Amino acid sequence: MTETTQADAPQDATGSSATVLLHALAESLGGQVAYYALPSRQCQFVNAAYANATGFSIASIIGKTPEEVFGADQWAKVAVHAERCVSGERVKYLHERRATDGSVRMFSVTLTPHFGADGVPNGVLSVTNECTDTWAAERAVRESEERMRKFAEATEEAIMFHSDGVVLDCNEAMTRLTGLSRDEVVGRTMFDFIAPAWRPIAQDYTSHGSEFLYEVHIVHRDGHEIPVEVIGKTMPQTGADYRVVVVRDISARKKMREREAFLARHDALTELPNRRALLDQLTLALAQARAAQTSRQRQVALLYLNLDHFKTINDSLGHGAGDQILCAVAQRLRHCVADRGFIARPGADEFAVVLPSADRTAAAALADALFRCLAEPIDVTGTSVCQSVSIGISLFPDDDQTAPGLLRQAETALREAKDSGRGHHQFSTPGMADHAMASLQLQRELHTAIAENQFVLHYQPVVQMADGTLAGFEALVRWQHPRRGLLAPDEFIAFAETHGFISPIGRWVMREACRQLKAWHDTGLPQVPVAVNLSAFEFRQRDVAGEIAAVLAETGLQPQFLEVELTETVLMQQSEQVLQTLQAIKALGVGIAIDDFGTGYSSLSYLKRYPLDKLKIDRSFVLDTPDSSDDVAIVTAIIELGRSLKLRTVAEGVELPAQQALLTQLRCDLAQGYGIARPMDALQARAWLAQRQQS
Repeated sequence: MTETTQADAPQDATGSSATVLLHALAESLGGQVAYYALPSRQCQFVNAAYANATGFSIASIIGKTPEEVFGADQWAKVAVHAERCVSGERVKYLHERRATDGSVRMFSVTLTPHFGADGVPNGVLSVTNECTDTWAAERAVRESEERMRKFAEATEEAIMFHSDGVVLDCNEAMTRLTGLSRDEVVGRTMFDFIAPAWRPIAQDYTSHGSEFLYEVHIVHRDGHEIPVEVIGKTMPQTGADYRVVVVRDISARKKMREREAFLARHDALTELPNRRALLDQLTLALAQARAAQTSRQRQVALLYLNLDHFKTINDSLGHGAGDQILCAVAQRLRHCVADRGFIARPGADEFAVVLPSADRTAAAALADALFRCLAEPIDVTGTSVCQSVSIGISLFPDDDQTAPGLLRQAETALREAKDSGRGHHQFSTPGMADHAMASLQLQRELHTAIAENQFVLHYQPVVQMADGTLAGFEALVRWQHPRRGLLAPDEFIAFAETHGFISPIGRWVMREACRQLKAWHDTGLPQVPVAVNLSAFEFRQRDVAGEIAAVLAETGLQPQFLEVELTETVLMQQSEQVLQTLQAIKALGVGIAIDDFGTGYSSLSYLKRYPLDKLKIDRSFVLDTPDSSDDVAIVTAIIELGRSLKLRTVAEGVELPAQQALLTQLRCDLAQGYGIARPMDALQARAWLAQRQQS
């Protein structure tokens, strides 16, 4: 059966006025109308629409049961509704039918029981109306709503639907944001969830129907505030305005922006203020000093610190270890300075302290305290590292009256401290700026000299003391300066070592000496070796053995014609790396000599340990011989030491015949000096070689 509608009980199928009226009403309704009697369930009345829908004539339907009219299959689908109506319940349901063209049509069916005087149903009135279009539209709305709900639940953004501020619905993200259940959110005003200080903003936007993005703070159930971005959209409905509000948690974004703002003025590793913040703080300190009442308060000290040999830490232990040391130093500075001053990290291995109301004495006292604070070893993954510092100090108003100028003066003083031995503090002085400019100028000129190959080699002969025959040359670098002329090594080598230029200079010297000697050999000149000096800086920074092998291969010089001269400083390191490097050099067939022997902390242990060939007696011991008995004793001892260790000895700085006679008497093996031959350029050395060959 189908849906019910109330109607008066029909009369029999006669032409009575009531029956005529009933037919007229049924036909005018536009729907399909039928009446089935109970308990027989036989049809007593139908209109034309009902008959047409079933495929029967009106006359043929009368007296039939619903099962006979619709067939067993269709009846089985609606029988449950019919039974409810027979029991006295008004029933309404949707019924699906397939049209002859195959399309699905939907019908709304109402079944209304008709009660007799005894209160027992004695009939059922069925009214059926097609609702395909309405049903399709409603289904589309429901599906759209379901899609929107799924979207709302899927998004991380909180969504509320409200009318005049009262929440009608919300998604799960909103419950997470507030810490409340959906039932606790729905029905309350949305302003209940906004922090009191921010409510006026939300109320103003809502009252004006604004659709712009704004920021407020949501209060979580536990009391903490959450910054959010909110945008509302008005949705006009019948009789009222509703708004959908999208709420986005911006906590992470705000933290990121705060972090970015922090990093704009702080170092990420140590979280100390950076150079920009240092200059701002220094500017503020100077302004406060100018406005101060007492002379002490009108002074400011700036201490600029640099970690000594920090690059060596990074190179040997790795950058991770270097970072640990930087953090440890920063922490110790915080502890030592405390609230007395402002600490910053303006550079990679540099720190600074702004000390207000501080004179020269107070600045020096803090510097000493910093040295003590940083003197304790730092444990780096099981390795104990002693990290010394050098400190440059500038004072306001004596050294400069601006923050940038004061910083420059402190940096200049720091360079002076480093150049004069490191590990101590140095105050800025008036002449330092000129010295610093000269240092910068020399750095620029050395950089140009390396790029433009402005260096030349001079060669000083080394002779056999027994018969005066040529035993070899020592290659000595000179700088052909475009303005200052030919510069000796003592005018630039020490500077090059401390400012990072010695490695490229040393590589050039090694290659040029080998190239020149091979060229002389190829022309038939006497085949004697050449000695090249290697500084302690080069030995630490370079793969010396590998570079020597490469140069020999490049130039074609036989290894027995090359010697390297090292200072005692290199050997006193007593490290496996030094031993392995010297063994690798020796394995190439290259000779090894100790230069300036006796000026360092000589130790028989390293003389025995390392694969050495020669000891070169420093010129300072030869200079006053034979008149100085002390120097004669020293020279004698060195020669005897060399002989006992089977090392050849070379006397440097030989200038007088008496010195040559003494060295011959002491059985010194070799000698060099102005008394034998001065260093000469390549052309002069070639001529000297040729002359010796003829003689």
